[in-house]
Formats: sequence, C-alpha cells, structure tokens
Amino acid sequence: MSIPRPMTRDALMSAFGGESMAHMRYAIFADIAEKEGFPNVARLFRAIAYAEKVHASNHYRVLRELNSDEKVVSGAPFGPGSTSKNLELAIRGEEFEVEEMYPVYVEIAKSQGEKEAEQSFYWALEAEKIHAKLYREAKSFVDQGRDYPLDGKKIWICSTCGHTYVGEEPPEKCPVCGVSRDKYVGF
Repeated sequence: MSIPRPMTRDALMSAFGGESMAHMRYAIFADIAEKEGFPNVARLFRAIAYAEKVHASNHYRVLRELNSDEKVVSGAPFGPGSTSKNLELAIRGEEFEVEEMYPVYVEIAKSQGEKEAEQSFYWALEAEKIHAKLYREAKSFVDQGRDYPLDGKKIWICSTCGHTYVGEEPPEKCPVCGVSRDKYVGF
C-alpha cells in the first residue's frame, strides 16, 4: 500500500477532520437533548456520533502510510443551542456531505484509481443519506415539543461502514459493506 495521490489524500484528510468534528458535535448535542427531555433524540445523536467515528476511522486508516504533520481544513456547522437548533445544524452538515462533499470525493478517488479511499467515501456517503433523513424526522417531532418515537426499536450502526438502521434487530447482512449482523452495535 502506498500514500494516496495528493488530491485523494487531501480529500481523506478533510473528510477525517469533518467526521471527527461531527462525532464530537453529536456527542455534545446528545447531552443537550437529554437535558431537554428528549431521550430518544439523545440516543439518535449518540448512535450517529458512533457512525461518524467509524467513518473517521476508515478515512484515517487509508492514510496509514502517511508520516507527516498536516493542517486539515474541513467545514462544519457551528453554534450549538437547543435540540431543535442542533438538529438543524446536523441536517445541514449531513446534507452537505450527501449533496456536495462525498459525491465529489468518490469521483476524485475513482479518477485516481484509489480504490480503498473510494470505498471509504462511498460507505460514508450511504450512511449520511440515512442520517439526514433520521435527523429531519426527529426535528419534525422536536419542533412539536415531542421526542422522536422509536417505539422500543434500537438504532443499529454497522461497525465496519457506519450503515445506520432503525429496528428491533439489525439486518442479517449490511446492505452497504456486506458484513454479517454481528458487526452491528445497538443504541
């Protein structure tokens, strides 16, 4: 394995920075949701924070041959507030990743023949689509003063790719990366 080509390397470092910040933002947002009386929204934030950690770990792993000090530039919505505001920030971040960032990063990696980076970006992209949807749903309830109804279901995160699923049990096989259900972590 070699160091990814410069454009792919830069995309990986930016994605790592963004996913790392999302992991921390969502952990902070979970604490706020808990304090405001939205335990299911807090659980959603904690589960997706774990998925973001999976994405950051995958991006970082692709950079394993790199041995240098780098400054990383990545965007993130800032300004935590109420759970409703935090959900709005989360939606904006996820939609940026889905509509702008990851489609371009996948194409960069593909055009440069960087298969491992392409896979890492694709896995994250597929999960972020689900995250945006779940956050939009949760916000519609919070804006009515209600918690996100999970009806006893868990939020399942694939520990390999970050795929996110809501249900009583995880899928038999991850639809994104193909691993068996025992690789899912339940929240």
